[in-house]
Amino acid sequence: MYSRIMDGMSAVPVPRPEYVAALGRFRDTSGLIKAVVGVRRCGKSTLLDLYRARLLHDRVAAASILSLDFESLDTVAIDSAQALHDHVTGHAFPDGRRYVFLDEVHLVPGWERAVNSLRLDDRFDIYVTGSNSRLLSSELAVLLSGRYVTIEVFPLSFAEYRRFRDADSVPPGVLLNDYLAGGGLPGQFDLVADARARAQYLDGVLNTVITKDIAMARQVRDVDALLKIVRYLAMNIGNLISPKGISDYFVSAGRRISPDTVDAYLTLLEQAYLFYRARREDLSSKEVMKTLDKFYLVDLGFRQVVSGLGPSDVGRLCENVVYLELRRRFQRVSVGKYGAAEVDFVAFDPTRGCEYFQVTQTMADEATRERELGPLRAIRDAYPKTVLSLDQVRTSDYNGIRHEYLPDWLAAGG
Repeated sequence: MYSRIMDGMSAVPVPRPEYVAALGRFRDTSGLIKAVVGVRRCGKSTLLDLYRARLLHDRVAAASILSLDFESLDTVAIDSAQALHDHVTGHAFPDGRRYVFLDEVHLVPGWERAVNSLRLDDRFDIYVTGSNSRLLSSELAVLLSGRYVTIEVFPLSFAEYRRFRDADSVPPGVLLNDYLAGGGLPGQFDLVADARARAQYLDGVLNTVITKDIAMARQVRDVDALLKIVRYLAMNIGNLISPKGISDYFVSAGRRISPDTVDAYLTLLEQAYLFYRARREDLSSKEVMKTLDKFYLVDLGFRQVVSGLGPSDVGRLCENVVYLELRRRFQRVSVGKYGAAEVDFVAFDPTRGCEYFQVTQTMADEATRERELGPLRAIRDAYPKTVLSLDQVRTSDYNGIRHEYLPDWLAAGG
């Protein structure tokens, strides 16, 4: 299945085989809840559709699958843990394995108790989704005692975006500017190819995340301050950020907000998967530093909404895209500090080991090359080191440090 953006034609869901495979690895582990999490409209529900299609392809009977969407009025009567438990256990399943999909299940008060009870029945294989990390609250952690696994879903990667645009034959560099400006939320491509309509869609999603997933759910009273922090973070991608720094910025603009309040709002933005916090790691001591983090936006389409700007400051946008891509490929991503020098990203995964990455718009002049290569040369271990840029060059090598063309690196996917 491939999707085309055509006037008046709704897009077919892009295949996301990596996520489907991730769910499939935990299939039929009845004692293990599969929690699919990510920002609103990133494709969690569509992923469940794709996975159900895989089950049917594998000859699972349709009657053995129960799907409940708790944003739908069809489920409004399921308003408690007991009601959820009774609805699932009272469903007319055939004998054998029972596959249960609970979309946005956190909208049901006390849902954790119902899911935990269902988990104890070996016949149930349970999948849940949520747009807020409260889905994995401390209460759930206590109830399940580690008996759940998270599948984190991001908006479309650049490789997926090319497939979605049916543009695998188009040079990656041609499409990258569009991707930097509009981002990868799949729903925007169901619209006609109209920049204004897409911007309105993105604005609606962002407002829903801020008002519904954060302000209403967590009873935030100063929504205006929250919106200003969103804009501040979006305009300072790649900069070192502290709650006190943001508080000082507010004071300079004639408004007072405490660092503690700023820190609480930053946590809420993380919990809604709107921003990701990249901690700094001291590469000498291997310790995580406690001050001055970086924040990256889950989808760059939102940046245009809050700033009104197109893909300006391309270097920062590329850094944001690389961070998200590394989050897809690696288990952990941090910002590296080695003495006075900074390494943009340190990525680690148990199966791939450690890798270092620098991101820059160009390596054309000698001063820039030294700025990007110097910190990597200073690190004496043997882990792979890569500089990613928009220079249209074949992969080259600087005494063991790879230099790659960013669009090709992104198009290659994992």
